[in-house]
Amino acid sequence: MALAAPDRPYFNDKKAPENRKDLEAIQKTLTSVLPKAREATVCIDIGEGSGSGVIVSAEGLVLTAAHVAGGVGKELTVILEDGKRLKAESMGLVSTTDCAMVRILEKGTYPFVVMDRESSTKLGDWVFSLGHSGGFDKERGSVVRLGRLVRMAETTIQSDCTLIGGDSGGPLFDLEGRLIGIHSRVGEVLAQNMHVPMHEFLTHWDEMTRGEFVGDGPFAKKPETGKGFLGLATEPRPEGGLKVTKVGRESPAEKAGLKEGDVLLKLNGKVLQSREDLQNMLKEMAPGDKMALELLKKGKLETLEMKLGER
Repeated sequence: MALAAPDRPYFNDKKAPENRKDLEAIQKTLTSVLPKAREATVCIDIGEGSGSGVIVSAEGLVLTAAHVAGGVGKELTVILEDGKRLKAESMGLVSTTDCAMVRILEKGTYPFVVMDRESSTKLGDWVFSLGHSGGFDKERGSVVRLGRLVRMAETTIQSDCTLIGGDSGGPLFDLEGRLIGIHSRVGEVLAQNMHVPMHEFLTHWDEMTRGEFVGDGPFAKKPETGKGFLGLATEPRPEGGLKVTKVGRESPAEKAGLKEGDVLLKLNGKVLQSREDLQNMLKEMAPGDKMALELLKKGKLETLEMKLGER
């Protein structure tokens, strides 16, 4: 049998643990890196459910799965290990391979893990998964599962770690505590699960940090233009602009603070002179798109930033 590399646990190169010494070595290695890994593993509350993620920078950058983030520019809540809830926003994603980024919006210094940038893991290596199985439970914490890599492909790796709902988007680590993948597909058989390897995140890193929606499914659906909802009625003024005549209850317009009598002057820097101007611009936008409205509120010039809702 070939000897393990100096920085590589020797038991990775054994077909199976051969004695108590091997089992104790695996246990000792896991327990030495587990606390830091758990500290950086988060639950991501998406309203109708939850998934998992992991912090990879002190500023609060989180990696997760695209089907957990659900889109670009969505408001989310990140829950830390101690139960603290933080406002967050989804960034870019790769819809074809299930990669996504989330940014914690509240300033702070956060616990984080180191990514394996060299793709150093091999088939058969021991790994462990973390995730908030079934949702956040402060008393229980994130759940750890030990296993091995059983299959490796270009855009996926497979382990025999047991995962269930709520684990999606959570981290997969080697036994040196390096992040090697993100949980993507929970298998029909509990011990057959797919993960997105780190090199797939690194390949699309710049696109995701720019907030881009990469690819065309199947893990996230690109919002359709023309489906955005603002929720107000207007009428043109002779002196220019659109006067707000009605604001729908619970609409994006109401939530953003628009009131009857406000005067809309520009949308994303473009002058509004007629209702058709506003309608034509909205047809080119999709639910979740950010917009900047320049308006007069009680005679004072203001700029209001908001997002379109969905019809």
